[in-house]
Amino acid sequence: MKLMNSLFSGVTVAFALSLAGPAAAQDCPRGDLDNRYCDVNGDLVADTPTDPADQVDPDTLIFAYTPVEDPAVYKTAWSDFLTHLETETGKTVVFFPVQNNAAQIEAMRSGRLHIAGFNTGSNPLAVNCAGFNPFTIMASKDGNFGYEMEIITFPGSGIEKVEDIRGKQLAFTSPTSNSGFKAPSAILKGDFDMLPDRDFEPVYSGKHDNSILGVANKDYMAASIANSVKARMISRDVISADQVVTIYKSQTFPTTGFGTAHNLKPELKAQIRSAFLNFDWEGTSLQAEFEKSNEGQFLEMNYKDFWEVIRKIDTANGVSYSCE
Repeated sequence: MKLMNSLFSGVTVAFALSLAGPAAAQDCPRGDLDNRYCDVNGDLVADTPTDPADQVDPDTLIFAYTPVEDPAVYKTAWSDFLTHLETETGKTVVFFPVQNNAAQIEAMRSGRLHIAGFNTGSNPLAVNCAGFNPFTIMASKDGNFGYEMEIITFPGSGIEKVEDIRGKQLAFTSPTSNSGFKAPSAILKGDFDMLPDRDFEPVYSGKHDNSILGVANKDYMAASIANSVKARMISRDVISADQVVTIYKSQTFPTTGFGTAHNLKPELKAQIRSAFLNFDWEGTSLQAEFEKSNEGQFLEMNYKDFWEVIRKIDTANGVSYSCE
């Protein structure tokens, strides 16, 4: 396993795709997918190209994990799994600690990213605009999975319930994040009749750990965050549990989805899938990091069913999966 330092250099944060890439696919069923992809079987994800000439089998596979928390921590956390992935595929695997969701999506769309974990909110964009094929998520050893969106504040802030945020500041992470923007936006509007700018001042931290640290250090009055990230930060003593107070907790959402680019050769896709699903977590660097949020296996899933609630949130927020 190697570390790549400049794979996504120069990538803009805004995700308005003006990217070079393959011409549009033939006339075929595609639903919400970009016109370069087909979805003949109706599973809502891009099909593998039928022409072998359009399938790729790179000697080096690029892997990126969703941009949360300290990149150095996750380079170490994924090391044992990526060694296992090299053994299963016979390929060199390069880990890149991507800095933002837009860069990660753009890299897969342009063919520079082969395997990835996309966060909950960016999964639909990655699927529809970048041809991402997710097939697994992390789960506990007994099969439970997911996380909740929490709105947090700090003790003594004067905010004791959601309505108290009126006239104050609320930190989001980024517009592509489910718990960091999409879900709280829909909930605040639908359940509390609260809109950004009209009822509170929205600010953007970039990542969940930035929001959590910002609240813990009293830089932000309140923030919407993924509680799985908060749990890991408390376990690593980045913050203490008494530095933050939860005033709202949502329903459970699916967590980061892992998968491949749509155009990898079917045999390579099968090897990668098998590597995830047969990975033994016991005693590994992956277990050491993710058991902090009660995760201990990769659970097979499908995008159509598991991400239905996220697509509904996007619809409520007026989100379009248009890629141009």
